[in-house]
Amino acid sequence: MSDAHWHLIVSHLPVLGVPFGAALLAAGLWWKNVTLQRTALVVLLLAGLAAGVAFLTGEPAEHMLENMVGRPESLIESHEEAALLATIATGMLACFAATALWLLRRGGLGRRWGLGTMVLAVGVSLALAWVATLGGRISHPEVRPGEQVYGANPAED
Repeated sequence: MSDAHWHLIVSHLPVLGVPFGAALLAAGLWWKNVTLQRTALVVLLLAGLAAGVAFLTGEPAEHMLENMVGRPESLIESHEEAALLATIATGMLACFAATALWLLRRGGLGRRWGLGTMVLAVGVSLALAWVATLGGRISHPEVRPGEQVYGANPAED
């Protein structure tokens, strides 16, 4: 498998994991279920680690794409810049999740800490969705704004 392939595989983990972890955490807080809360925090922690790996695999993937036709450098750069910020935010979320796991071990999460982690997870989910959209535009011209894709409907060509 190529570097770009690894990047695509790993980069989907935080994009899906963070919103899933946020939903689990919301359910755990709502039903006051410590098992759900703990599971959610582990998912958020793992998603943070996956975000770091995705960022580290991004540079080799970029080098692979540099010589390919139809991959504008500006799209790659905007994806890379947004990914840096989202990776930092996801890392912060992973730290919050790790601290929350520690608090749970010591007796209780606390409503404010749990809600704060959940709100941060929702914000990080939005940031990751934007990064994924920018990444999709690199190889999928059909999602680029104003881009016309020919050949999709032979009757129109």
